[in-house]
Amino acid sequence: MTTESARPGPPATSPSIVLLTLAHRIESELGAALSPLGLTVSRLGLLGHIAGVPGASFSDLARMSGITVQSVHTAVKALAGAGLVRDGKARAGSASTLELTPEGARLVQEAMRAVAAVDEALFGSDADPIQRQIADAVRAAFGAGATE
Repeated sequence: MTTESARPGPPATSPSIVLLTLAHRIESELGAALSPLGLTVSRLGLLGHIAGVPGASFSDLARMSGITVQSVHTAVKALAGAGLVRDGKARAGSASTLELTPEGARLVQEAMRAVAAVDEALFGSDADPIQRQIADAVRAAFGAGATE
């Protein structure tokens, strides 16, 4: 007696797995684009938070970055040592007033050009149509227009 074994169909598409896979690719591409500038994706994120949220505390930066306060202190110390960030009130007992230095602001602008190039490669007119749809959905969801 012969029986045909039922072959399972293709697995259900998991949005989590699809987005995680795409996120891994994006992080890899961004890392490669930022490396010549001496930046990582995490450091660029921290610089962006410092620039975009004046007066943010170390705790605020930790929450926004998804890292510990101790890690923020370490990262900010390294950024300050590199001349990218300064603390206007760096004394015990007073709240920090972190800000980008002119060099830090210049580096962020240069990094954002690298990000725009990665965006174009992964989501631009020559990109995979599904990735373009994802980018359109992200822009629509967050109210962002086309990249400049």
